[in-house]
Amino acid sequence: MRNSASFLTTSDLKAEARSWRAEQAQAGHPVTNSQALEMVARFHGFRDWNTASAVLPATRAPAFAVGQAVKGTYLKQPFTGVIMAVAAMGGGNLFRITVQFDEPVDVVAFESFSAFRHRVVATVNREGVSPSKTSDGAPHMVMAAAG
Repeated sequence: MRNSASFLTTSDLKAEARSWRAEQAQAGHPVTNSQALEMVARFHGFRDWNTASAVLPATRAPAFAVGQAVKGTYLKQPFTGVIMAVAAMGGGNLFRITVQFDEPVDVVAFESFSAFRHRVVATVNREGVSPSKTSDGAPHMVMAAAG
């Protein structure tokens, strides 16, 4: 196999097949979805698509789990907390997580007032970094396993 099967998912192969199929169509050599899936499966060392889909997981396991202690920053404010929920999004590279903070976090940058959050829902990648950013370019959330 060209890539380690433990890192591949059927979502990865499907995306690769879509890309290859689009390239072939643009070059004037249209192929069916089935042909593209078969080609990609063989490229990665599987006998056929059915074998690849039977062996590979649909998506990667989340980098974070319910009940896991985490730490990091939310809107540039430090926090520690516990993950209450995790849901894979799209191809499994982004996750919607719910974090219960150990201590409330003030999410307002102004000195004249405060708004404390005890629990937040955020989208993060496998590294725990939110693709959403504040106006100055800082990720909304950056988190890692605590301890």
